Amino acid sequence: MAGSNGTAGEVSFIYQQIFIQIMDAGPNTKISVIILISLFFFFVNCVMLFALGSKHIFQETPRYILFGHMLMNDSVLLLLTTTMYTMGAYYLQVTRALCTLLVVISYCTFRNGPLTLALMSLERYVAICFPLRHCNIATPKRTGIAIGIIWFLSSINIMTDIIFVLIVNPSLFLDVFFCTQERLFLFKWQLDKTQGFDVLYFVSVAVIIIFTYISIMITARSVSSDKDSAKKALRTVLLHLIQLGLCLTSFLYATINKALYTVTDSSSLFINLRYLNFLIVLMLPRCLSPLIYGMRDEAVWPLFKYYFCYRSGKIRPSINVH
Repeated sequence: MAGSNGTAGEVSFIYQQIFIQIMDAGPNTKISVIILISLFFFFVNCVMLFALGSKHIFQETPRYILFGHMLMNDSVLLLLTTTMYTMGAYYLQVTRALCTLLVVISYCTFRNGPLTLALMSLERYVAICFPLRHCNIATPKRTGIAIGIIWFLSSINIMTDIIFVLIVNPSLFLDVFFCTQERLFLFKWQLDKTQGFDVLYFVSVAVIIIFTYISIMITARSVSSDKDSAKKALRTVLLHLIQLGLCLTSFLYATINKALYTVTDSSSLFINLRYLNFLIVLMLPRCLSPLIYGMRDEAVWPLFKYYFCYRSGKIRPSINVH
């Protein structure tokens, strides 16, 4: 797909859908399955967020504030991913202004995930390695500031591209086309800049999580008391590293699509494989957050089950935050 905007046409991005499908019963069923899965996990995330908001202690505890931010972030990204996939499947065209809004939100929320994981790992690192200073370092106010910094870091690259378009030719935002992230670029250097930012983000996050994991592991072996908390924190940071790996695989979505298109002879086989690629590589990481973190948390999980089952229990579970 060679674009007229001067970018590398062979390079695809996360939400790019190139191939038009004939919308018979098969594709419609597949899209319905994607929408139902998305709505279900969106509901699960909303219940989890409601459980976090139902107790004031969660709103004052930094790790639960970060967990709530991750749930909200993944929920928005899950809905946007489904929306843009559906638009791609039906080949719906929108104005560049609307496309820009969708891409900006999806771009920021996608990159917020790894940055939030790094911040959660740092919070556990401070809690285990500097327990006496944890209350002073990790405060709700500072956590809110850190979340604001995350949004700034994730948006600075895409916002510079939008400002550049506004300066060069503001009338471009009135164009109507098939919405993909690459269509927003005017020049090849913007593509190179985006790839450079992505490498910087994920290398930095990986270094932070690995550093916190090693530091907590050393502390867990050296301390004579509270070894259980250190081991729990170690397992949590390890899960952060696994989740980071899942986020990294999402960047391979377009590459996998191109490889599948190269090795498959049948267009129908390619469409089916691309569908599985979307489910496993893009949707799966967005759906795992409540399962990975919520089910492991002894304070959140009972409360979540209470609300998820429409308060079927006679007594609302008591909360004990460690």
